[in-house]
Amino acid sequence: MLIFRSEDHIDDWCTFRELPRGGTMSPEQCWQLAQAWYSDKLSPDWRRKTLEESEAMLASIGLTEPFWSLRA
Repeated sequence: MLIFRSEDHIDDWCTFRELPRGGTMSPEQCWQLAQAWYSDKLSPDWRRKTLEESEAMLASIGLTEPFWSLRA
């Protein structure tokens, strides 16, 4: 994960390194994802989330671009 100052900073970084721009999320989305992903990790009933549950979690915080798809 890389942290950038602005959208322009991301574009400049990618251009300089000749890399395609990947997915981005705000700090708020990052925090929401961490809370959703790890909230039940210490529960004795924990189980791996299904593909559908994981995609729904990403969509619920606004990560819906093709980059965030978990399907091959």
